[in-house]
Amino acid sequence: MLRSRLLALPPGLLILTALPVFAQAHAKRPASDSAKRLPSVVVTATRDSISTLSSPLPAATLTAAELRRDHGVSLAQTLTRLPGVRSLSTGEQIGKPVIRGLSGSRVLVLDDGLRLEDYSWSDEDGPSIDARLAERVEVIRGPASVLYGSDALGGVVNVIPAAIPNALGGPPIRRGDLELYGASNNREMGGVLGLEATRGRTGARLRFVGRFGQDVHTPAGEIRNTGFAAANGELAVGVHHESGAESSVRFAHYGGEYKLLEIDAPAGGAEEEGGPARVTLDDRLQLSHRRHVAGFDVEARGQLQRHSLSEKSDLPNPQPGQPKEATVFDLLLNTASADLLLRHGDAEGEGSASSPSWRGTLGLSGLMQRNDSRGIIPLVPDATIASGGAFAFERLSLGRLALLAGVRGDLRHLTADADSRLALEDQTRSWQAFSGDIGVVYRLRPSLALSVNAGQSWRAPNLFELYSNGPRLGEGRYEYGNAALDPEHSLNLDASLRWESSRARAEASAFHTSVRDYIYIAPTNTTNDGLRVYNYEQTDATLVGGEASASVMATDALTLRGRLDAVRGTRTDDDPLPLMPPLRAAIGGELHGREGRHGIPYVSADVEYVAKQTRLSSAERSVTPEAGRFSLDTDAYTLIDLGAGMSLTMAGRNTHVDLRVRNATNAKYRDFLNRYKEFAYAPGANIVLRLSTSF
Repeated sequence: MLRSRLLALPPGLLILTALPVFAQAHAKRPASDSAKRLPSVVVTATRDSISTLSSPLPAATLTAAELRRDHGVSLAQTLTRLPGVRSLSTGEQIGKPVIRGLSGSRVLVLDDGLRLEDYSWSDEDGPSIDARLAERVEVIRGPASVLYGSDALGGVVNVIPAAIPNALGGPPIRRGDLELYGASNNREMGGVLGLEATRGRTGARLRFVGRFGQDVHTPAGEIRNTGFAAANGELAVGVHHESGAESSVRFAHYGGEYKLLEIDAPAGGAEEEGGPARVTLDDRLQLSHRRHVAGFDVEARGQLQRHSLSEKSDLPNPQPGQPKEATVFDLLLNTASADLLLRHGDAEGEGSASSPSWRGTLGLSGLMQRNDSRGIIPLVPDATIASGGAFAFERLSLGRLALLAGVRGDLRHLTADADSRLALEDQTRSWQAFSGDIGVVYRLRPSLALSVNAGQSWRAPNLFELYSNGPRLGEGRYEYGNAALDPEHSLNLDASLRWESSRARAEASAFHTSVRDYIYIAPTNTTNDGLRVYNYEQTDATLVGGEASASVMATDALTLRGRLDAVRGTRTDDDPLPLMPPLRAAIGGELHGREGRHGIPYVSADVEYVAKQTRLSSAERSVTPEAGRFSLDTDAYTLIDLGAGMSLTMAGRNTHVDLRVRNATNAKYRDFLNRYKEFAYAPGANIVLRLSTSF
């Protein structure tokens, strides 16, 4: 099936398959200066710094420059440029990362290495974090429960902020940056303001991000009630000691109101302006301390998080005296979490058979969480979760060969309070789980590595899956949870071939993931409150697929890039899994000058092809299009994105100007992973102008 789809690609996209070969052919060409090299990539895929060539799992990074150039309201949308990563979205403003076909609670999102606990397991809610607060974003494609416990079954997204400025031993630092942008499609505008300063051993950083957007426009017209407003920011203070120890405190805020297209309101030309709106508020206080003690690099970290989510909407059946519109649900989640990491051994190196290099990480983690359900519709009960885990992950380097292995044990206890509105009595659930990982990395050449990895992960069912009992007005359904659900367990096999040199980087990987007791939601033939009833069920499932990507400096002024990814998800009864992304391929290039040179340092063009998706699950096939709605399968489409930018001096300040044109041909298409595909086309052409300067 995948082979036939590859052969059906437009001829130009097949160039992607030749890029790794092109990379090897150019790898021996010397770079005349550092500005003409691809930057090396170091990731924290093992909760310690490690090069991508040495990582047992495929990992990718978006740099600060890539994050600045890109335009995405949601974190997930920003990540879609990476192979194997998609966005499960509601319009343009809400998205959840999809890694190798898995999303929601199966993908763990971290804020600087700390778990992000929110309600993003819901269909219409995404991670409460703004990518513009990040210095870089790292993505692990594959299970990582051995490092992070429950929820890392499909992969991990780590949003890493910039380091707190350090002037120890140097002059004081006083600097700032300002960014303003505007987007044409939805008349969006926003800005970023950042300030940094040091005094003695103390450094501080303040950053604010504001965004505002109106309704999205498609080639067929406007999608009503899809605007948003958001205000996000952070304040971080750190102390750097002469001994090398570091202490920091960071406060991060995420908040906004996001309009939602009403399930029964037609898109384009609708008479009624109103509709559901989600209000999200998230505050996180993070503490950390690092020092060297008795041969260990010790890192202690803790986080207090307060997350609230509410929806304003028309009540399905208002009672006498009730207003037609009200806050139908109001959820509050308070979480306290802590990690203790002890790193030991040598810095990353090759070692040898006679003198091996050994490095590892030992870790303890704990979490306490309280959910409070308020509002007219409770959705889920008040509940308390307590969990803890311990792990060890070790790496042994023997020349060209590196062996990696890890093991982890987790305990988790859930107490759900009785709630007559949910027809629920007091309940308790307890789980214990073991995760493991073993990998081998072999350097065929200094710049070429073969990696094979096997990992076992798990995920505890969330509150919605266990106990939901109520209407989801934004989703247009009535949900019933299943308190008898078991945790999911997965076994993943992964193989990757990676090439990395000063002028080329390429990777090809394949994976096979078996999930026992896979949890999914399925429609029934009954209704409640006028909404179709959906139940949570379980089955075994298998996902297979792969990715390929390459970036090559063909000349000192031209970089070529490409990527390809595909996944196929199937239940044991041969029924496809729902919301599996179709095959995708992209090629592009960038013409650039030297860094800091005046004029136009880059001009870019990217072409993305997404295949037709007709492989629907039985639940998706059972949804019959009504008047004004599309079928759930989507046709193939091709998108063209253009970009240009310049670096210049304005009023004595270094300034960047970036221009992006998304969907430059105003193509009319529907994204299979966008919930609005039933009601409207995806957004049309969007011109984004961004101006950023430092002072």
